Amino acid sequence: MGKKSIELLPQTMEILETMGEQIKMARLRRDISAELVAERANISRATLWNIEKGSPSVAIGNYAAVLHALNNMDRDLLKVAKDDEFGRKLQDLNISTKKRVSNKER
Repeated sequence: MGKKSIELLPQTMEILETMGEQIKMARLRRDISAELVAERANISRATLWNIEKGSPSVAIGNYAAVLHALNNMDRDLLKVAKDDEFGRKLQDLNISTKKRVSNKER
């Protein structure tokens, strides 16, 4: 059984590539070797290199493990979709309001 091919929109690929570059820069700023980060994240160096390239075939759990290995940067994942402005607007549109006052309220 072969690997599934992952096809993403170009915008999403750019985001992953940027995230990979940012992860690599965070590692380099901390002066931590790829070997040590891979060991701390319990992944192979090849997987770390794929993360640093922004590969969509790497499981998100591995991205999180690498971020954790870089001094608990995985906490930033809690910010993902936290303030869902668009979703709240859609939700508000679907909330029905009473147009008439009930007899009990008169």
